[in-house]
Amino acid sequence: MITVTLYFKDQSEAEIIRKDLLEIREQIPFDLVMMDITQEAVLENTYRDIAPVVRAGPYQLKGTFTKQELWVMISSARDRDMHLQTLGDEGYRRRKKRGETYNSGDRFTNWLTRNYMWIIIGLLAVYVGLPFLAPVLMKNGKEWGANLIYKMYSVMCHQTAFRSWFLFGEQAAYPSELAHLDEYMTYEEIMGIRGARSDPATDLNLFVLQAREFIGNAQTGYKVALCERDIAMYGSLLLFGLIFVATGRRIPPLSWKVWILIGILPIAIDGVSQLPGFLTWIPINLPYRESTPFLRTLTGFLFGITTGWYLFPVIEETMMETRRALVWKNARSQQATGGGGQVS
Repeated sequence: MITVTLYFKDQSEAEIIRKDLLEIREQIPFDLVMMDITQEAVLENTYRDIAPVVRAGPYQLKGTFTKQELWVMISSARDRDMHLQTLGDEGYRRRKKRGETYNSGDRFTNWLTRNYMWIIIGLLAVYVGLPFLAPVLMKNGKEWGANLIYKMYSVMCHQTAFRSWFLFGEQAAYPSELAHLDEYMTYEEIMGIRGARSDPATDLNLFVLQAREFIGNAQTGYKVALCERDIAMYGSLLLFGLIFVATGRRIPPLSWKVWILIGILPIAIDGVSQLPGFLTWIPINLPYRESTPFLRTLTGFLFGITTGWYLFPVIEETMMETRRALVWKNARSQQATGGGGQVS
């Protein structure tokens, strides 16, 4: 037996349509589910501008329609159902059976679709916040805890000292001398290796390894366990997540073209342009280029904010579709066969 669902927002209008449906049901048996969209936000967002809506199988009528149009739609849905049953479509039968039972897995999925953004925000907050705890622990003599955090994040970030923020020191950052920032004391200066990067005899692999291992000291402060760019990326992703939730998750997705142009290209150019100087296996000397804390932060921020703007609304659309299906499934499972009770 097929199921016919009426989505409505006006009770008097719904009663008129329900009367027509009950008369049709005398000729074509079906289960009727009545759903007041004002009682469920995801349904109201979907059907507010087109209600009333009547659905039967893959067919739908919306707005203003006649009893004859209802008859044609329902009979088409009945014929389709009978055809699939006759063909012995096991996949169709399984889907239909699953739609009649609202189980614990569905309840968990329903909870997840409503709270997934808070889970993402929580994970991002921990991921971005924990690296700042490492220098705090170092400052307070808890080296074992700090080293554990540095070790954990070392598999996800290069942690190069001249591309990292520092806390409790003379400066917030110690960029490489190749960044040409005269207002900063450079990494090479604090390490006593001024001019090392421009010296052809310098072992760059060893230079980078030492920069990874350097955590800091009482004078320079202690580096954060994530680099400048990663902090900006994940921090701005967290920021957009909070904005997205605060606005009711109604922000439309960013165009993929804008995402590539503003989010991906700047960070790709700034990051990739630093690589040639490290390609020591090439027999010619390639020019060095070193980005700055500002550029790493800016490009990381643009990437994170646009990625969140592009992805979170798309994820929300998927979650809304799942919530709509689960709300209907819950109503269908609670409805007695042939009943016409309203779902609240």
